[in-house]
Amino acid sequence: MTTLVHLGDGDRSLWAVRRQDGGRTLEAALPSSLAELLALPLAEARSLVESATDWHPASDDVPLLPPVDRQEVWAAGVTYLRSRDGRAEESAHASMYDLVYNAERPEVFFKATPERVVPPGAPVGIRADSGWDVPEPEIGLVVNSRAELFGYVAGNDVSSRSIEGENPLYLPQAKVYSRSCALGPGIVPAWERPDAPVRIAMQIERDGQVVFEGATSTADMRRSFGELVDWLFRAMDYPAGVVLLTGTGVVPGGDFTLREGDRIVVDVSEVGVLSNPVTVVGR
Repeated sequence: MTTLVHLGDGDRSLWAVRRQDGGRTLEAALPSSLAELLALPLAEARSLVESATDWHPASDDVPLLPPVDRQEVWAAGVTYLRSRDGRAEESAHASMYDLVYNAERPEVFFKATPERVVPPGAPVGIRADSGWDVPEPEIGLVVNSRAELFGYVAGNDVSSRSIEGENPLYLPQAKVYSRSCALGPGIVPAWERPDAPVRIAMQIERDGQVVFEGATSTADMRRSFGELVDWLFRAMDYPAGVVLLTGTGVVPGGDFTLREGDRIVVDVSEVGVLSNPVTVVGR
């Protein structure tokens, strides 16, 4: 599998292509940033990725950075039946989630700037002023400036269920805050994986024990990837491309909330495994 990774290199960063070759992980630097790749037509970007040369063994001591540089992260909600039911459980306005689930127009909302995204291994945040918090394991679509699907990335859209449940108009505060979004470890180009349903699994570990695990498939989504991308671009331009998280079908029950020190492991089949500890942010 080929993956695009964002690497720390002292005071600067670089993008590289990683691939498996006979049990070894090889790496070749890309001459372009992700923003430059996503500004190109898909065929031209693919040609640049596939023409990478000067392969060498990947180094273990080079830190992974979030797989974005100038891209905003957006997200779609209530795209799975389980998500609709979970949002209804937390809210006194349950009927509105039925309306969103069945409506022509999807729920699409802003999630994070590049600076607020964390990579694998870095702590994701739960708000200090929230009493009920959950991770949301998702597959993210990396989309170019022409609304073409460039690749896939594993994502975690951490959310406050208590804040959104108090009032749906508090959705931005429930979703958008420091360390609320994790992406990684890299981007798998769309041409590298089959156009088939994707399994998304999650485990949450606490004090060395698994306290929650679940899985879903994108086959259970109410909406297609293409439909969500089309709505995202209806009245917005993304010259440097954009990441769109596509919703979750794995929602812990009402008796579960994240705690500081937990570890969340998101496994998106044929895309990547994203693991992050939990910390408390804010006041």
